[in-house]
Amino acid sequence: MNSKKVLVGTILMGVLGMVLTGCGNKGTKEKGTSEFEPMVQLSYEAEQMTLQGNVKIVSDPRMDGFSGETYVDGFEDNGDACEFEVEIPEDGFYDLDFVSASCGGEKTNQILVDGEVAGTVKTEEETFTDAVLKRIYMSKGRHTVALHKEWGWILLDRLVITDSELLDQSIYEIDTPLCNPEASDEARALYSYLCDIYGTKILSGQTCDQGPYGKEIQAIKKTTGKLPAVIAMDFMDYSPSRVAHGTTGYTTEYAQTAWENGQIVAMHWHWTAPEPYITGDWGGSFYTSNTNLDLAKIMSGEDEEGYELLMSDMDVIAQQLTILKDAHVPILFRPLHEASGGWFWWGAAGPESYKKLYIAMYEKFTKEYGLNNLIWVWNGQDKDWYPGDEYVDIIGEDIYPGEHVYTSQISKYLNAATNYSTGHKLVYMTENGCVFDPELAKRDGAMWGMWCTWQGEFVVKSMSIITLDETYTEEEMLKKAYNDEDVITLEDLPDLKTYPIREGF
Repeated sequence: MNSKKVLVGTILMGVLGMVLTGCGNKGTKEKGTSEFEPMVQLSYEAEQMTLQGNVKIVSDPRMDGFSGETYVDGFEDNGDACEFEVEIPEDGFYDLDFVSASCGGEKTNQILVDGEVAGTVKTEEETFTDAVLKRIYMSKGRHTVALHKEWGWILLDRLVITDSELLDQSIYEIDTPLCNPEASDEARALYSYLCDIYGTKILSGQTCDQGPYGKEIQAIKKTTGKLPAVIAMDFMDYSPSRVAHGTTGYTTEYAQTAWENGQIVAMHWHWTAPEPYITGDWGGSFYTSNTNLDLAKIMSGEDEEGYELLMSDMDVIAQQLTILKDAHVPILFRPLHEASGGWFWWGAAGPESYKKLYIAMYEKFTKEYGLNNLIWVWNGQDKDWYPGDEYVDIIGEDIYPGEHVYTSQISKYLNAATNYSTGHKLVYMTENGCVFDPELAKRDGAMWGMWCTWQGEFVVKSMSIITLDETYTEEEMLKKAYNDEDVITLEDLPDLKTYPIREGF
């Protein structure tokens, strides 16, 4: 049996194998620091931990590369988990490495620390390799760390805990202009402001399809006394296949009103499939399950009619964006969101066809329509789906960790900040269920440029009355977040119409 890592010694703590050489790492580093060597290394064998549900010890191990006596499997159903009890030597930040092997393809599973969701890890190889959750803050003493089945279907060998590398402060330094060299002054001024505050301030945001006076916005004002700095809305009802069923879009008018009120406007598009490809519920035909659209065939030229239909749909949205351009409204534009999940048709055929569609939209909107008011927000959520720095201004992550989970989601932040772009990009939480605790974000260095809570049940109990729904974010946390000195609300925004454009932008 071979171990992937060589441990420097063993101290038995009950049935736990533990290696200790140093202390937790709490600080930050400047750009250009030498290669990091961890001072703490703790190792815990999965077969000696608390196993839940179907998870079981493999009695006849046939995989190579594991440590200890064997490994565990059986991550098949909800509730299946392996819980480690660990002893942390000092307050600080630690990396949690779940040495594991996939049972076929990439598998993502959820990590809980002391019963609270801390993030997810990806097991990508069918041999025992690292699946790391980075920079988790833990105080000195005993903690529980658990891997819970999300996708499941992994073999788990052990948990290795090391102190985290110092945080590289250069991730907050954005010195590249907008990807569109013809960007309008309005877009450049807004982008200058976003870059100026990044790393020190967090924009509050809220999705509200009813516009700046919708129920979610009113509930936030009633509860916190503040209004969100960013309002996000959907172009969905302009989709031709929806219009054919009688929908009417009002988003363009709402966006103009919000901008005149001083808010930053963000837009996305639940793109319902063209009519010939709808096989299920037309209202939900942005979902893969309700359409037979094959994007690979369309983008390869095999389905020419499909390509023309997609281009025609884009023309409709471009016309709405042109109205906003003519009104001098800059837009944080987030098209083709959450593609790597596969639940939307634009992600169902894999990364290559998705990237072709994203780039085709970028080219059409910027070159054919001259939509220079757009700041491009990429939200593919996987490095293989990244279209390239020349098409992206902001990286967005959508995170729904559960109910009353206020952790900073630092590991996802660092992944987005360091693994997609060849340089540095703004990183935003473009959708969330719970509002994270700003104090934890600042402590952890997870300086998301924005949060943007999803609408409906994530904020209000009913769309007919203005009553806060605390299922996901409790009233006290919402008040705390909106009144944090480093959180920007509408009341804190400068006049973005006259904001100075940064030199070189």
